Amino acid sequence: MRVVILGSGRGSNAEAILQAEKAGRLGQARVVALFSDRADAGMLALGPRFGVPAHFIDPAPFKTKLDGEGEARAIAAISAVHPDLIVLAGFMRVLKPGFLNAFAGKVINLHPSLLPSFPGLDGIGQAFRRGVKITGCTVHFVTPEVDGGPILDQAAVRIEPHDTLESLATKIHAAEHELLPATVARLSGGRNPGA
Repeated sequence: MRVVILGSGRGSNAEAILQAEKAGRLGQARVVALFSDRADAGMLALGPRFGVPAHFIDPAPFKTKLDGEGEARAIAAISAVHPDLIVLAGFMRVLKPGFLNAFAGKVINLHPSLLPSFPGLDGIGQAFRRGVKITGCTVHFVTPEVDGGPILDQAAVRIEPHDTLESLATKIHAAEHELLPATVARLSGGRNPGA
């Protein structure tokens, strides 16, 4: 299974997937390219480290979504590597129907809450401020409804009385780094990731 990772930030979840592949824990999946909508994204530096092509895709003209010319550039660049799966790992733009139709059923996202609770921006902060006792992370298929696609798998994280927002974020990121590669590995074997 040919995997593309699309992200906007430092790339800790992309690195977790690449480390899992290096350790033989990614099943039949193989990362074939990294793409970012930010030229200065730390995840692009993972390419040379892991021997995977890493590319910046100019997202202009929009700041919060991938649409118009930016969407067309992304579709062309990603289509050129023939992905079987596109993993959004910290990708901070809303994907529009043009992109989702081009890669129908192939786009998954990692969200830092137990969906359907706390969708959208700052899932960790939303859960912390609400005072819930259990939160976590979710891997789901991407649909036009933000964070509303079918759930593939989840990992729960308990919020302890002594937790700060920072310590909770650290625990959720650790859970993400286990959940996302495991989900990709199960998808590569054609198994239901939640099973």
